[in-house]
This record gives sequence, structure tokens and C-alpha cells, in this order.
Amino acid sequence: MTKKTQILCIFAPVEAHKSIAELHIIAFTHRNLSVNEIGELHIDENFQQERLTQLKEKMGLKELLFLSTCNRVEFMFTTSQSISTSFLDSFFQELYPDFSKEKFEHFAKVGNVFHGMAAVNHTLSVASSLDSMIVGEREIITQVRNAYENARKMKLSGDFIRILIRHTIETAKKVYTETSIATRPVSIVSLAYHKLKELDVPLDARILIVGAGVTNTNMTRFLKKHGFTNFNVFNRTPAKAIKLAEDINGNGHSLTQLNTFNKGFDIILTCTGAEEHIITPEIYTQLAQGETGNKIVVDLAIPQDLAPEIKEKNNLTHISIELLQQISNENLKARTKEVIHVEEILSEAITEFEFIHHNRSVEIAMREVPKKVKQIKMIAMEEVFHNELNELDENSREVLEKIVGYMEKKYMSMPMLMAKEILLKEHPKSFRSNNK
Repeated sequence: MTKKTQILCIFAPVEAHKSIAELHIIAFTHRNLSVNEIGELHIDENFQQERLTQLKEKMGLKELLFLSTCNRVEFMFTTSQSISTSFLDSFFQELYPDFSKEKFEHFAKVGNVFHGMAAVNHTLSVASSLDSMIVGEREIITQVRNAYENARKMKLSGDFIRILIRHTIETAKKVYTETSIATRPVSIVSLAYHKLKELDVPLDARILIVGAGVTNTNMTRFLKKHGFTNFNVFNRTPAKAIKLAEDINGNGHSLTQLNTFNKGFDIILTCTGAEEHIITPEIYTQLAQGETGNKIVVDLAIPQDLAPEIKEKNNLTHISIELLQQISNENLKARTKEVIHVEEILSEAITEFEFIHHNRSVEIAMREVPKKVKQIKMIAMEEVFHNELNELDENSREVLEKIVGYMEKKYMSMPMLMAKEILLKEHPKSFRSNNK
């Protein structure tokens, strides 16, 4: 497996180093697997509690988080164990017992393993979309947040992952706020919708959906989400047309019914895998029902579903896949220029996380101070100075207890105050930004 370089904090104490070094991530992404292969690693939500809890217990993991998207499956966990080949073998055999030996060896070969601060850096890059299939797509930040909430509810995560994910979400928000990495859409679905929005299409526009594949499914659900209401779906397999139509509160039809449909249209959204033109001049005339006003055809098929001569002889606005791809490429170039700015933010965020973790380590260590102070007080008053205290009158004893109580409170708070003063002197910028 590919192992990324481990970067360690240069100013935290040994114990803090050790805790960060216990962080590991195993990642399977679009960079080395197909979407279908990644899908094989998905764990149904109904079975995540049982399988992940069992994995955590049997592998002796301290914390665990499972992230699964359409093009990414990742396991974030903390353990003091060495991440050896045998550890990874046991990890996946426990999690995917039904995998064949060949399949297991394939996944083991293509997975990426990150350790320590390299894992922190990877997490920040993922949530900020630098590691996404489409750089700048904001959906990943929600997916990371939901993955953490699921881990928390299932009692798989703990203090370390909580702090890391909180810092990750804050950093990603900063990236999307302070850079233009997400301002220009690059996905075909987003671009097609933006084009329709530019044309000021009314929400009750009559929309014909030709094809019920992934692209049209995503597009129609996007349209429904933004308020469009009037859909008729046509597909070669009627059952798929009906299923998509039910999802968007529309009507489903067989593709053969296109040449008899008589309710008119304002927009045709078409994307099929046909080698010939699905919408011929004759079918277009039938669909138009004699209406001569401007129509819109969004043709996302390759080759095009719309016969070329229709554009020449009819009043229509044609939005083609070639046009959208050209816009996408231009926007992607603009986003790429923002990557440098994003990387600067992530570099600063890594340093901040080192400080946050160091500060948290101090806080945890200081939890023992009150216990120790109370123990010293108890021993002093009940054992060491027991006889002397018994010789004091009531007023003297009351004054002494007030003095000791005052000193006890001061000794409890003083170490933390001193630690924060030291941190402030060593890392003033990070301290102030994390204590607002």
C-alpha cells in the first residue's frame, strides 16, 4: 500500500506526539477505483452500528469514523498498534468477511494509508474538496460532518476525532468563504441548471424528461429541489420512467409514447445512450403541438438525441453537452488558480491543529490537579497536622480552613493559567484565534 510521509508537530511534548501519531486513515477513492468498486466497500446504514462496533472491539481501536460517498470510502481510526500488513489483513477480513481472496488482495493493493499529521492533512484536503473528483464541490463538507455525527451517535468516536473534525469543518468553511474555489460550477448538472436559470424559466414550465439514467435522474431531482413541478418522463424501460416520475411527482411513459404525446412542452431534457437521434423532426413537431413560441432543449447525450435540422427550422434554445463542457473546462481552470490560496489556508490549519491538540493535551493532563490538591489537603489536615488542629479553638480552626480553602482554589487554577501564558508567548496567533 502507498504510505504517505508522516509529519510530526515540532513543538508539542512527547505525549502529544504519541497521540497524533496514533491517528490513521485508510482511503479508497476515485483516484484508484471505479465508482462500482467503491460501492462494494459501502456498508448499509442498517448494519453500520453492528459491524463497525464489532470491528472497533476486535481490532482494539480507540476511536473510529466511517466516511462513505459515491466516489470515496474512508476509515479514520486511532490505535497505539503498529499498522502492519497483518493488521490491515485482519482489519478488512473482519469488516468484509464475504470478500474473495482475489477481491481482498485487489482492495488491499489500491488503498492509501495515511498516518499522524499526514492523516490530518488528508482530512483537511478532503473536506476542502482538493481531493474531490470535482474540485470545489461543497457537498463533501456535509458528508464529513454527517460521518462524524453517525460515529458519535454510535459511540465509535472520542475526544481526538471530535476535535479534529471540528477543526476540519471550520477550516473548510474558511476555504469556501475566503476563496473562489466553489464559486463557478463545473458539474454538467449544475451548469445545465444555471443555464435554465439564466433563461428565467418559470417554475411551472412543462418539462419532458427523455431517458431515466443517472444524469437525467440527478438533473430532475435538482430541478425539483429548486421548485419545478411539471414533469413527464419517457424511457425505453417503462418501469424506470415510472420510478423516476414517482420520485419527482411526475408521470412516467414508455419511450414509444413520445410520438403520440399531445400535452405540449416548454423544455425537453434528454440524455439517452441511443446511437441514433431519438427526437426526430416528426417527433418534435408532434411534441410542439403547433406552438410556435421559443422552446428549450437541454441535450446531454453523446451523440446528441436531437436531430440537427430541428435547430435550423424551429424557434428553440439549444443547450448542448459540448457547450456545457466548454464552460466546465473554463470554470475548472479558474478554480485551479484558487488551489494555491486554499493550500495556504490548509498549511496554516495544520499548524493550528498542532497547537489545538497540544492545548487539549495540557487540559487533559491538568484534570488531575484538583484531585492531587484535595488529596494533599486531606492528608495534611487528617494525618500530618491532625493533633495540632485538635488543639485550636473554633475561631482559629475556621480561619485556618478559610486560608487553606483559598489556597486550594488558587493551586487548582494556577497551573492552567501558567500553561496558557506559556502557550500565548510561544504561539500567540494560534492561541488567540482558538480562544475568541
